[in-house]
Amino acid sequence: MAQSQNSISLQDTEQLKDLKLARVAIVHTEWNDKIVRELKNGCEGMLHRFGADIIDNIAVPGCFELPFGCRQLWQYHEKKTEMPEAIIAFGAVIRGGTPHFEYVSKAVTDGILQLNLTLPIPVIFGVLTLDNEEQAWERLGGEHGHKGEEAALAALKMIRMCRMKTA
Repeated sequence: MAQSQNSISLQDTEQLKDLKLARVAIVHTEWNDKIVRELKNGCEGMLHRFGADIIDNIAVPGCFELPFGCRQLWQYHEKKTEMPEAIIAFGAVIRGGTPHFEYVSKAVTDGILQLNLTLPIPVIFGVLTLDNEEQAWERLGGEHGHKGEEAALAALKMIRMCRMKTA
């Protein structure tokens, strides 16, 4: 099983020390809100640590709706002066006794992929796909790191990369 502590470069934040005023938006689900709230808390703490500005934070009912919510958020901000430089999508899908898990997991994964191929900014995949709730807590400060913090770092690193390509 992949663990963030085995990815030294993922945890390297030296390159982010000069990143100023990054603009990030968050789209999160209402479903599995206890887990999603902890993802957001970790993310927001990391973004604030690096002086990023969370310019929007919207909720959608479930993971299936995340791609639409991300696109709507982008379209809303597209005509404004303060556009997000990255969007982070948070949710949690927990396996049950029906094929619902596979359908929703695939749909949200494919949807976020399509957004990354069509929007001019990165959309960070912060969706936990879990067999049970215990696995969530292993990924929210347990042995697998904190996926909310990791999503924030991914967003900041992608913003830095995009800024370097346009400078």
